[in-house]
Amino acid sequence: MNAIVLVIDRLHAGYVGAYGNAWVATPSLDRLAVESVVFDQCLIESPRLESLCRSYWQGRHPLGGAELADDRPALPSLLRSAGVTTTLLTDEPAVARHPLAGSFDSLVELPRPELVEVAAEIDETHLAGCFARLVDWLESPREPFLVWCHLSGLGGPWDAPLEFRARYAEEDDPDPPDSAAVPCEMLPSDYDPDQLLGISQAYAGQVSLLDVCVGALVEALADGPAGRDSLFVLASARGFPLGEHRRVGAYDGSLYGELVHVPLWMRFPDSLGEAVRTPALVRAADLWRTVLDWWGIADLPQSPDAASLMPLAREEVESIRDRVCLVAGGTERAIRTPAWFLREAAEPELFAKPDDRWEVNDVADRCQEVVDLLRSAYAGYQRALSSGALDSLPPLDEILLTGLD
Repeated sequence: MNAIVLVIDRLHAGYVGAYGNAWVATPSLDRLAVESVVFDQCLIESPRLESLCRSYWQGRHPLGGAELADDRPALPSLLRSAGVTTTLLTDEPAVARHPLAGSFDSLVELPRPELVEVAAEIDETHLAGCFARLVDWLESPREPFLVWCHLSGLGGPWDAPLEFRARYAEEDDPDPPDSAAVPCEMLPSDYDPDQLLGISQAYAGQVSLLDVCVGALVEALADGPAGRDSLFVLASARGFPLGEHRRVGAYDGSLYGELVHVPLWMRFPDSLGEAVRTPALVRAADLWRTVLDWWGIADLPQSPDAASLMPLAREEVESIRDRVCLVAGGTERAIRTPAWFLREAAEPELFAKPDDRWEVNDVADRCQEVVDLLRSAYAGYQRALSSGALDSLPPLDEILLTGLD
């Protein structure tokens, strides 16, 4: 039994066929999704990589506080006690230098290009080079193993050959941009739609490159015993805003769906969960407990809000929680329930879920009761988390679960 966790940063859920996109061709990702359990509502707790890695590797929520002083064993340490060898493979310096990265048995740090240019061929791209290193590593691993591969992905250089982005340009469209630089900006209120179209075409080309790389990886896994005996997880660390709220790229950490709603699917070697889709609310920290559950490790440090996703894969339950609380820098926060998403910064914004997928219609001024209930639910969650009393949280009001009639 082995596990391969592939985390692709900045993959927008709305640009993958398995999540409803019909514009960008992602045949390899779509085939993988058919063989997997797909989590339709996975959210990250924070867009900060430091906090996100603690969710992944310690099962802790960033609202818990005192992160650096926490002595809870990390995922690699717990697996080591079960005889599992762990490797972290990444091109992201912030992940490689994370305080918990040293708990892995080995670190493979992939260099990032100093000169960013569009490549002429697929194998010249940074992303293809990272996948090639992962495939090389998988040729002779020490089993049982966990390899955690965190790639900058769509947040890295957009160096896919120009033909990849050109395939998404219509005959009358302006030529897509020819730069490999990753855009990062707040669009003005009177922005040029052609500018955003070009950015979207370039991003779509990068997603197509990712799809080719994933296809090559899946083929390599099919040819090797280590791959056939492995749990394969594909996740995204963060989404990539593409103008939905005038933000493009990593401009800020505003907690909108295009940033915090991320793809997640798992393929099990025994076909468990194949073709299963679940709308259950799941979060990044659930990977910690799920990987441990995969190896049957039951003696775990207390982390009452990190849940194994195995019962969802087995279709034993329909949900594992009724809320997910999110936090960004400063005073911004958000809470998601099955029926609502409340984002609070300067002013509250309220969106009906799951219908308003990308938070287009703010109804906060018409649903003050819902806003107040969600604020109370967030505060109650934070208090319970700080006091270690999450198990005693009262159930949410029915309106937060089912919405308005």
